[in-house]
Amino acid sequence: MPELTLARMALSNRRGEYAYQDQITSRSSMALTAYGSDWTVRTLVVRPLRSPLYGNRRVFTRALTQASPRARRVAGRWLYRGGGGAVHRMSLELPPGRHGDIVTLHDLAPWEFPGEHVPLPAASAAEELRAADAVICPSSFTAERASARFGLRNVTVIPDGVNPMFYDAAPAQDADLDELGIRRPFVICTSGFAPRKNLAALAEAWPAVRAVRPDMTLVLSGARTGDRADFLTRIPGVTITSRIDEMDMFGVVAAAGALVVPSLLEGFGLPVLEAMAAGVPVVAARTSALPEVVGDAGILVEPTATGLAEGIIQATADDATPGLIAAGKARAAEFTWDSSAAAHARIWTRL
Repeated sequence: MPELTLARMALSNRRGEYAYQDQITSRSSMALTAYGSDWTVRTLVVRPLRSPLYGNRRVFTRALTQASPRARRVAGRWLYRGGGGAVHRMSLELPPGRHGDIVTLHDLAPWEFPGEHVPLPAASAAEELRAADAVICPSSFTAERASARFGLRNVTVIPDGVNPMFYDAAPAQDADLDELGIRRPFVICTSGFAPRKNLAALAEAWPAVRAVRPDMTLVLSGARTGDRADFLTRIPGVTITSRIDEMDMFGVVAAAGALVVPSLLEGFGLPVLEAMAAGVPVVAARTSALPEVVGDAGILVEPTATGLAEGIIQATADDATPGLIAAGKARAAEFTWDSSAAAHARIWTRL
């Protein structure tokens, strides 16, 4: 009986990487039925020793990530004990499996923006990526960048999907928005506050947007670290919310006049698809994987104050909205978690 172990890190942010882990693991058994019904699939959720998050394995995370390649292989035999077959690591922090090592590489932010507070990959991550039987990347941009940087020959591009609930999302009511400190009309950015998210350029662009759209508010949402967002609080018309609950996010995005993604680096750009599915126009920087996801269904701009301001003004014009909404919905429909899981299953069965 073929076996598969899906290994993931416990995450508090239920967006981005968490959405990928959750959607693929929940669809894994169904996707594998195309290759026989006798598969055994188990999911390991690994958490740091003192983490309050759910998990069925505990590890010394720092010791694990800094261990030598040999020590990590030994740790992998302990971590994945009791199972056989291929091991799919959905985080670089986790050690490789003994047989059929598959790893997902979402982006190269830890290497290209090392000063950010992002989870650092293992010290031996580059070596492990080269040795892996398969590396899965969500975009051609990430795959090409990783191949060039690490000399990989075993990369497969499998795009993420979009949660179907965004298609039917009803715009949040004013009372619900008030509880989050949000007032209509507004443009939303859910990218977070890390330097690569390029909020400085968006902040510089906002006065120009307000000159044309004086009633418009810019809503920023994501995990705040330190004082990175403090300068934004001094800009008129900018609202910073706490992290929006997963279930509230559907209605908040659907109520927005536009979504803006000013990032300098995105390995994929899942918020783009979510907004498109919800019928919200998208303005995105013409950088990294964003053009690959947006296609011709959104407004791509230079990641500068001028480019972002012009794009937001264009996206929130009444005559532009219907065409962008129709194009966006059609584009989002091309990306499904079912097709993503099916592509994963082809790799799992091959190994």
